[in-house]
Amino acid sequence: ARKLPAEVMAGRLERLRPSTDASVQPMGLGAQRLSYFCSGCPHNRSTVVPEGSIAAAGIGCHGMAVTMDRIGAGFTQMGAEGAQWVGASYFSNTPHIFQNIGDGTLFHSGSLAIRQAVAAGTSITYKILYNGAVAMTGGQLADGAIAIPDLTRELQAEGVGRTIVLTDEVERYRGITLATGVDLWPRERLDEAQKILRDIKGVTALIYDQHCAADLRRKRKRGLAPERPMRVLINERICEGCGDCGAKSNCLSVAPVETEFGRKTQIHQSSCNTDYSCLDGDCPAFVTVVPAAGPKLKRAGHQFEPLGPTFPAVHAEARRTRRGVTNLYFMGIGGTGVVTVNQVLGTAALLEHKTVRCLDQTGLSQKGGAVVSHLKIFDGEALGSNKVGIGEADGYIGFDVLTASDLRHLVRARPERTVAIVSSSHVATGLMVRNPLVEFPADSVLHARIDAVTRAAENVYFDAERLAEFLFGSHMMANFIVVGAAYQAGLIPLQAENIETALELNGTAAQANIQAFRVGRQVVVDPAWADRLVTARAAAAEPNRPRNAPAIQAIIDQPGATGETKRLLEIRVPDLVAYQNEAYAKQYADFVAMVWKKERTLGPDTALSAAVARYLYKLMAYKDEYEVARLALDPKLDEALVESFGAGAVMSYRLHPPVLRAMGMKKKIALGRWFRGVFRLLYAARGLRGTAFDVFGRDSIRRLERELIGEYRGLIETAVAGLSTSSYDQAVTLARTPDMIRGYEDVKRKNVERFRHAVRLILDPAATASSPKKGSLVTLGG
Repeated sequence: ARKLPAEVMAGRLERLRPSTDASVQPMGLGAQRLSYFCSGCPHNRSTVVPEGSIAAAGIGCHGMAVTMDRIGAGFTQMGAEGAQWVGASYFSNTPHIFQNIGDGTLFHSGSLAIRQAVAAGTSITYKILYNGAVAMTGGQLADGAIAIPDLTRELQAEGVGRTIVLTDEVERYRGITLATGVDLWPRERLDEAQKILRDIKGVTALIYDQHCAADLRRKRKRGLAPERPMRVLINERICEGCGDCGAKSNCLSVAPVETEFGRKTQIHQSSCNTDYSCLDGDCPAFVTVVPAAGPKLKRAGHQFEPLGPTFPAVHAEARRTRRGVTNLYFMGIGGTGVVTVNQVLGTAALLEHKTVRCLDQTGLSQKGGAVVSHLKIFDGEALGSNKVGIGEADGYIGFDVLTASDLRHLVRARPERTVAIVSSSHVATGLMVRNPLVEFPADSVLHARIDAVTRAAENVYFDAERLAEFLFGSHMMANFIVVGAAYQAGLIPLQAENIETALELNGTAAQANIQAFRVGRQVVVDPAWADRLVTARAAAAEPNRPRNAPAIQAIIDQPGATGETKRLLEIRVPDLVAYQNEAYAKQYADFVAMVWKKERTLGPDTALSAAVARYLYKLMAYKDEYEVARLALDPKLDEALVESFGAGAVMSYRLHPPVLRAMGMKKKIALGRWFRGVFRLLYAARGLRGTAFDVFGRDSIRRLERELIGEYRGLIETAVAGLSTSSYDQAVTLARTPDMIRGYEDVKRKNVERFRHAVRLILDPAATASSPKKGSLVTLGG
C-alpha cells in the first residue's frame, strides 16, 4: 500500500468486485458442467452397486462416481483403496462394502491394500475396473500391468476368496484359462455377481473387463482398433422421454432433445462410442443399423463448398491494453479440443515472432467437465502472469454457453473492455442425461449473464455445434468455428494465414479445421449466412404437408380457437385420426373447445386451452402395440436411415414383446425389416383398441392408460367449472401435470403415482403426509 498510489489500489479493487455483483449472479442456474464419464465409458455401468450396498471411491476416473450418488463409504488416496474400511469395519454395523480400484492403481500400489484386507479378514469386495489404460491422464499403459488370467491367479495366491470376471465381449476369452474356480460372465450379470460376492465373508474380487472408451475411440481413429459396425438410433415419436435409457447407460451421448411432442431422447452419433448399453432402456423406440458402406458411419451433412481464404474487409483492429498485450480467455467442454485451440493459436503467434504465455486448467475436466485456457499474446516483452486476471479478458470466448455463464468465469470480463464470442449450443450435462426433468437454462438467462459484464452490443452468439454437425457431420469442428468468429470480430491479433498454417502443423483434421475457421469468419461477415444454409437444406428435406381432408379440417376449425391452441389442434387432430378415427379426434377437439370457450370469458390468455390441447392429446395417444406399430412405419425414419447410412443399410427393431416378457425373457430381441409386415397387421387392427376383442387391452398398463384419460378430463372439467381469474394459474398448472407421465411398463406406473401425488398437492397443498420418495420423475434407474 505504501508503494502503490491510492488511485491504482482503488481501481484494482474495483475490478475485483464483480464476484459480488448481483448483476451476474441474480440466481443459480440449476445446471453445472461437472466432469463426467465419457460416452460409452465402462464405469457408467461398472460403478453401480446393488440396492442396499455401498461402495468406496479411490483415485481414477471412477472417482467421478462420487457426484453420481454411487459412493457412500469414503474416498482414499492412491494405493490405500479399502484400507479405510479395514479400520472402520470394526466400528460399523455395515457387514460389507465394495471398493472400486482401477487397474493402473492396482498395479502401482493397490495390490498392497488387498493384501492388508486379506490379512485383517475384512469383508470387502474389490471391484477391479480393468480398462487397459491410465485414462485419467491421457490413456497411457499401466506400468507393471499383467493380463487378467494372471491377475486371477495372483488374487487367488494372495488369499482372495472368490473372483468373478465380467466382460463386454465374452468371445475374447475363447481358449484362455483363468484360475481354478474363477467364473467368466457377460457384463449384464453385474448385479447378480455383486450380490453373490457381498454374501461371502472375507475378501472377494470382481474384475470388470472393458476397454477405456476414450482410448478405444483414439485407436479407432488411428486404425489401431476395429470400428464396431452397428449404430443405435431412437425413433423420437415412439420415445417417451422418460430417461430410462440414460439412467441405464449413464451415457452423455444419450442426449435430450426438444420436439413438437415434448422432450425426447436421441443418440448423438458423432460422440457415440458404440457401447450399446442404452439398448437396455425399457422402451420400443430403439433401432439398430449396420451402414451400407461397412463399419464407417456415413455422415449426413451439407455438400460443403470450401470457402476461400479471404473475406470482405470487416476485420477490426484487436483491442490492446497500454502494455501491448491481448488477453484471451477460453471456456469449453473437456474432450472437445479446448487445449488444442490454445496450442494452435500460441503456435500461430510464435510464427509472427510474438511472445506468448498460456495456461490450461483441466484436471479431471477432460472428461466432459469445464475446461479453461488462458492465452496472452504480447507485441513486445512478456510481463506479468500467464493467467488472465479478474476483469482483464479482452476476448471472452465460450465454446459452451453454460460454462461461459458461470460466475467463476464471468469475473474475468469487464463491461468496458471485454467482447464475448459464444457458442449457444445446448450440450446436455450428466445430470440432464440422468434426470429428464432437469432442463437446460433459457438462452435469454445465459446471454443476459454474459452481456452484463461484457460489451453486449459487440457480442456474438450462434449455435456452433449445429453448424459443425450440418457442415462436417461432426461436433468436433465447432470450436474452430467459434475461433473463426472471434478472429473476424477483431479479438485475435494474428494473421489468418498463420492460424491456418498452425492448424496444418497440428496435423489432426487440418483441412476440416481450416474450413471450420473460415466458416466462423463468414458467420460474423454475414450473420444470416448459416441460417440460410440450414433452412435451405431443411426445406429441401421436408416433404410438402398434405392438405387436411375437409372433414378433418372441420374438426380443427369447430372450436374456433386461434393462436397456439389452433396450432396444436392443426397438428394433433390429424394425428389422432391416424391413431384411431375421426370420432376419436372429435372427442378431443370438442373437449378443447369447451375449455377454450370458458377460458375466453376471462380474457385473452389461452395458456389453459393450449395446455389441455397438448396434454389431453398425450394421454389419448397412449403408445400401445397398435400405435408403436404406426410410428415404427413412419417413412421419415426410412429417409433418415438412407441419408445417414446408405440405401443398403441393415436395420433392426429392438423390441421386448409382452408375450416374451411374460415368459421371463429379460432382454430385447432384434427384429429385421421383415417385421414391418407384423407392424402393418397391428396397425390395421387398431379398430380393436379398447374393445372386448383387444387382446392387448386387458393388460394392467393398458387399463391404466385408458383410466388416465377420464381421470384427466374430470380434473379439467372441475377446474373449468369454477374457473376465475384467481384460480386460473392453478388450473394451468393442473393441466400440465401429465407431462410427468412418461415411459413404458413399470417406469410409467411409477410416474403415474408421481402425477397423482402432484395433482393432490395442487388441489390441497397441505396433503404432503403420504408424499412419495424424493424426486418428481421415476425411471428404473432413478
